[in-house]
Amino acid sequence: MPELNLTSTPAHLRHGSNIGQPLTRRDGILKVTGRATYAADNHPPGMLFAVMAVSSISRGRVVSLDVAAAKRHPGVVDVMTHDHKPRLAIDPEVKTNPFVFRMEVLQSNEVRYANQPIAVVIAETLEAATEGAVLLAPRYEVQPARVGLDAGESFVPPVVGVGNPAEHRHGDIEAGLASAEKQIDAIYETPPQYHNAMEPHAIVASWDGDNLSVDMPTQGLMLSLARIAELFGIAHDKIHIRSPFLGGGFGSKGLMAGPQVLGVMAAKLVGKPVKLVLRREQMYGPVGHRAPTRQRLRIGADGEGRLAALDHHARTVSSTFDDFYEPAADASHTLYAAPAIRTSHDAVRVNSGTPLFMRAPGEATGSIALESAIDEMAWACGMDPLAFRLKNYAEVEPITGKPFSSKALRACYEQGAARFGWTKRPLRPRQMRDDAGLLVGWGMGTATFPALMFQAEARAVLRRDGSGAMEIGAHDMGQGAWTALAQIAADELGLDIDRVEFKAGSSDLPDAGIAGGSAHTATAGAAIRSAGAAVIAKLADLATSDERSPLFGAGNAGVIARDGRLLRRDDESRGESYSDILARAGVAEVEARGTGAPNPAAMEEYAMHAHGAVFAEVKVDPELGQVRVTRMAGAFAAGRIVNPRMVQSQLFGGMIWGLSFALHEEAITDRRTGRIMNANLGEYHIPVNADVPPLDVITVEEHDPHVNALGIKGVGEIGITGSAGAVANAVWHATGVRVRRFPIRIEELLTRR
Repeated sequence: MPELNLTSTPAHLRHGSNIGQPLTRRDGILKVTGRATYAADNHPPGMLFAVMAVSSISRGRVVSLDVAAAKRHPGVVDVMTHDHKPRLAIDPEVKTNPFVFRMEVLQSNEVRYANQPIAVVIAETLEAATEGAVLLAPRYEVQPARVGLDAGESFVPPVVGVGNPAEHRHGDIEAGLASAEKQIDAIYETPPQYHNAMEPHAIVASWDGDNLSVDMPTQGLMLSLARIAELFGIAHDKIHIRSPFLGGGFGSKGLMAGPQVLGVMAAKLVGKPVKLVLRREQMYGPVGHRAPTRQRLRIGADGEGRLAALDHHARTVSSTFDDFYEPAADASHTLYAAPAIRTSHDAVRVNSGTPLFMRAPGEATGSIALESAIDEMAWACGMDPLAFRLKNYAEVEPITGKPFSSKALRACYEQGAARFGWTKRPLRPRQMRDDAGLLVGWGMGTATFPALMFQAEARAVLRRDGSGAMEIGAHDMGQGAWTALAQIAADELGLDIDRVEFKAGSSDLPDAGIAGGSAHTATAGAAIRSAGAAVIAKLADLATSDERSPLFGAGNAGVIARDGRLLRRDDESRGESYSDILARAGVAEVEARGTGAPNPAAMEEYAMHAHGAVFAEVKVDPELGQVRVTRMAGAFAAGRIVNPRMVQSQLFGGMIWGLSFALHEEAITDRRTGRIMNANLGEYHIPVNADVPPLDVITVEEHDPHVNALGIKGVGEIGITGSAGAVANAVWHATGVRVRRFPIRIEELLTRR
């Protein structure tokens, strides 16, 4: 199986026209016509319905459940509780690897957060299961809830994010601040936020002896399969997970969730297929969320507006029973050049579900604080915010000293500013009004996200009829992965995309890694590239070793794969079709596998990031304090663009989320009970169409030969990281009021004007 070398030229050069084309979604017609089968659309024969009963308290224990009343209800088949359930092979509290988190699967009567599953009712109909759950009428022994960033004594976590140190230090912070002519010392707060994908977590599970068939939305097929295997003590090859379509994920579907495990347990308990789908309000608890933060930024600059020191400290929370710490301060590692930089974290434990990955974890929360503080620093120095950033952006990664694509960041600043018309911006706030008398403000923010890559494998096939296939257990949660990866596959196979069968979304296909960290296209694409090179090499060996082929003896010169033909690289007039090569060899098809993985040498030498700059205009009613974003422009350098249409869509989505972060989104916790008070889409505010302004996206041309062989960087998360700060800074420019607690509220603009 060939290993992909990320720095070498492929042995057989191929030229295709699929990559770079703005193709429409291959699955688009299925989705708009309702023929796309999501997990909860499956209905195997004899299927029962499961509904979770969840806790209405956030700390204590369940004293009693009226199981008898629930079982008497017509249609109820069984009630799964902590003392009536299938036995698991291992304790779900045991952490077997860094991507395993503890989950509530009815192992005791302890309640650790509101909305925790405390029982599962299984019935012949959804209505019966729902009514049975109500009839359980739980009684509790209640303890005081621990809520908020001051819930208890703080501590320094051993790591933040995924294995990152809680503190980084470079240079002498205190000396740098002492020497600075201008300083700011400000505290910013961000709220808890909860995933609200259109498709909630769901599972349809069916046992056949020791064999398990599962339909569920997942961003990580093999991670979910491995978790099921260890929990239920069965071999990997006994499990089949299907996940062809996801109605959004944002990180929450990257790992197996407790409710999905409960669905598998329920199916085992009753010996029939079971469907369990979370209600919207049940999404607020057991499936991860973004933790709140309180961030202190101390920044100093000299008389010429050059940074002297940057100190970024973040406090966050984790649950009382597990560890995930939002790495908010890490946003300050990579953007601005200061001789002294320190990032640090501490945390407290609260009665909530464990915070987990949510779109741009760390960067989203940290960047809105950092970009607001940089804007404040620019104002303190009497400088335009863009000019201040251009003077201080890093040309090498500040902490490590590794080079990265800093020229691309400068290009983002310049092209984004030109498109937006930034030069017309007055320096002082409250200087612009529109014809209706509304205050107008312009703000900007720098966008950044690491260019990550994981490991993956793919299988490629070339057939005698001139078609091809690419198989990989990839995931499409709406970002267009099926389309972009098929484009890569077509080019690597030297075929038109309509001649390529692309298979994905099933655990019996080669492992595509996880669709997270904005790394899926690079990761799966690298494996596809490797598999394509391998199968073309096999085909070339058949041709170049066959005396009857016009390619005989071309092994040293090499071949080019194009339009279903192999051509001599040194004489393209000599070649033949895939069909002829395979027919003469007497084989129906050739297949090969390939792998993709990060290049350790490149990672050691270079820092790898995507960059961008976002510019926003807001209008604020001076009497009512109402804020509306009226236009946004973003320029992003994200390496090679596989599909401009899909990339634009992803960047639009990120910019909208940034707008939401700055102005709308917040989970409100009742400090008396620890319950989320707005656990629904009516009161948990996100932007609707009327809130979203015209969006303008520029993709800045960038060729980064070090990030991976295809030169691809991710676009799924970077759009948030500049946009939230841009909107916040525009509000300040419109009103002269610097709001440091997000989302920005009308009352703060009215009371502080």
